Formats: sequence, C-alpha cells, structure tokens
Amino acid sequence: MGWLTGVLILFFGLLASIALHELGHFSFAKLFGVRTTQFMVGFGPTLWSRHKGETEYGIKWIPLGGYIRMIGMLPPRKGDRPGEVRQISTGPWQGLIESARGAALEEVRPGDENRVFYAKKWWQKLIVMFAGPAMNLLLAVFFFAILLMGIGTPTPQPVIGSVAKCAIPAGSKLTDCPQGYTPTPAAAVGLQPGDRIVSYDGRKISSYDQLQGLIRGSGGRAVAVTVERDGKPVALQVPVTRNQMYDLKDPDRVVNVGFLGITPLQERERQGPVAVADYMGELTAHTAGALLRMPQKMVGVWQAAFSDEKRDPNGPIGVVGVSRLGGEIAASESPVIEKAAMFIALLGSLNLAIGLFNLVPLLPLDGGHMAGALLEGLKKFLARLFGRPDPGYVDVAKALPITYVMAIVLIVMGGLLIYADLVNPIRFAG
Repeated sequence: MGWLTGVLILFFGLLASIALHELGHFSFAKLFGVRTTQFMVGFGPTLWSRHKGETEYGIKWIPLGGYIRMIGMLPPRKGDRPGEVRQISTGPWQGLIESARGAALEEVRPGDENRVFYAKKWWQKLIVMFAGPAMNLLLAVFFFAILLMGIGTPTPQPVIGSVAKCAIPAGSKLTDCPQGYTPTPAAAVGLQPGDRIVSYDGRKISSYDQLQGLIRGSGGRAVAVTVERDGKPVALQVPVTRNQMYDLKDPDRVVNVGFLGITPLQERERQGPVAVADYMGELTAHTAGALLRMPQKMVGVWQAAFSDEKRDPNGPIGVVGVSRLGGEIAASESPVIEKAAMFIALLGSLNLAIGLFNLVPLLPLDGGHMAGALLEGLKKFLARLFGRPDPGYVDVAKALPITYVMAIVLIVMGGLLIYADLVNPIRFAG
C-alpha cells in the first residue's frame, strides 16, 4: 500500500506540474487576447472534458505531457489571406508545411484576425511561450524553498556519530579492519558516539567544517581535545595520525592529511533565502549540463535497456521511472520527514529539468517559438534602425521539417525511457 501511495504521489505531482506549465501559457494567451480552444493534460483519446466559454478543458488517456490549442500558431504564407492557403507540393517537406498551414488556419473564424497567435506582437508571443517553462522554474524554486527553508538540509555537526576502529586509506577495498590493525586515534583515546567536540587544539569549535579543517592540518602531533559527554566536559590528549583521504576541493585527488577517525552526526538545519538562491544556481548549472549531454546519456539508457549494464543513477528517467522511485521511497524504512524531503526534492528537480528542457530553442519545444519571437523582434528593430519597412512576423512554419524530426526523436526517446524504466529501472539508493 505504501509503494502504491508513493507512485500516486509522484504521478499526480508530475501531472499537476504539467497542468501548471500549460496554465502559464494559457493565462498569458488569454491576457493578450489569443483565442484558445483547448486546455488538455495528456495526449491521445479524451478521458474527460468540459467546455467553458470558448475553451474545452480536459484530461487525455496518455499522461505524458499536455498542451493548449491556440488558433493561428502557424501563419499563412506572406501574400496569402487566411483561409486561402495555396496547397503546393514541390517537395515532400513543402507539401507537409502547406498542409500544416492549412490545418492551423482552419480554426480561424471571421473576426479572429486580431486573435490569432502569429499576429500578436513579438514580445507578447515571447511571454506566452516563456510562461510555461517559467511556471516550472518557479515551482522548482518553491519546492526547494520548502525543502531548504522549511525542512532543512542534512548538515554535519561537531558531534561524533560513529568512531572508526582502524584507519583505511581512501580508495581501499577493505571493509573490515585487517588482523593486527592499528586503532584510530579516536578509538585509542576512547571517543564515543554522542560526544560533542567543544574545543580542538585550544580553539572553540562552532561547526564541523571548522573542526574538519583543524583535524586535517594537525597530523603527526598530539592535540588537546575537549568533548561534552553526558553534560560534562572531558579533556583528552589525542595523538592525531596521518592517512590518505580525498581532497575537499578536488574529490578525485588523494592527499595525506591529519586523521582522527570519526564520522559526524548529521542534523537538518533550516537555511535562508540566500542558500536557496545559491543551491538553485548550482543545480540549474548541473541540470543544464546534463541536458547538453543528453544524447550521450541516451546511449547509456539504450545499453542498460538491452543488456545487463547497470543503469546510470544520474541519467535520464521517464514518468514510469519517476513513479517507481516514488513507490520505493514511500516503501522504504526512512523516517517520514526524510521521505517528505525526498519527494519534495524529486518534484523540484523534475520541474527544473522540464523548465530548462522546454527552453531548448528547437520546435516543437517552447524554446523554438521563443526563438522565432526573438528573431522577429530583432528584425523589426533592425528595420526601424535602418528605416526599412516592417518585415512582419517570422514564418515559423518554415522550420516544420526540423519540428517533425525533433518530434520523432522525442517520441523515440520517450519510448526508450519507458522501456528502460520497466526492464532496468533506476533504484532508490536510500
């Protein structure tokens, strides 16, 4: 039951995110007077719908996206009047373009001349198309603000969580202490889990980061350490040794540093708005980089889907995989607060990825229409600057060949992700 609850939480959370994405488009389309005939969540046959005013609101059977239908998304060819598009087929792509123009203009009724999308000002088209991804980006900020400011993030404390029995060099495959091992300094002097380190080498300790830096810089000498145990101070003289550890600034580099042999206790600490902004900046850069590496990542998904190769936990994941992760999180033995934090983080990451992906400047993504609007604004600016006639709207229909190719690529990618999520899913590591 817990697994199913988790699946439904992620599934409906994703659907709600899609609906809010479309609401972003829809709200500004209505604000700028574009006639919008449909607001749909999902694709395929209609599961439920209801008409209100001039718009049909509904849910489709295939929950893999959503859309709003704005009339006049594709313009007539310059020189043609709406409703009188000439059908020519000098080549296969040209025929498809003209057919798409005709289909797009069939819904244009008398009196709609100022309500078609292509006739709107370039900045209005830009805002309408940006509003969808912007909604996802705002949702990402909202979710991570709840996570960091409301729940808090696990932060190491200057409190001992566990004491290592022996020193094992970084990168070693040993999991247990070898026979005749040398105990760690912490184990040798009797440091215990729950001890709060009050001072180290004569310095008052206020954070674990401060303590970690002092430990690493004190290898090879005895250090005075004061801990608070059961409310009482305990003074110890600890002979700090050296051990191979990963460099804090370069995780791929191993260095010899001072070693005590303790693992800190982690507690959730609430962060402020600045921490949210910093975290969003780092995560946005990381997600954008992952999107740029998407073709390479999809090769890994293919190999994992059709072989025994392990699935990359940081690779792409589809709606099926996300829902399964939700089920595994809910069914885990983690505390409720940890489960809630993982659900919120996952929904925030998904919205960030959806928002950034839709900004890719290729049709049929929102970024493709935004690129067309920006190009139109640039052409109009240059025309005014050099005293030339208004060039009018940009004919985005000419990019339809790329659109069809992109649509096929997206369908194939979506199908591959669904298959991989079924046969070789990414597992919850908690």
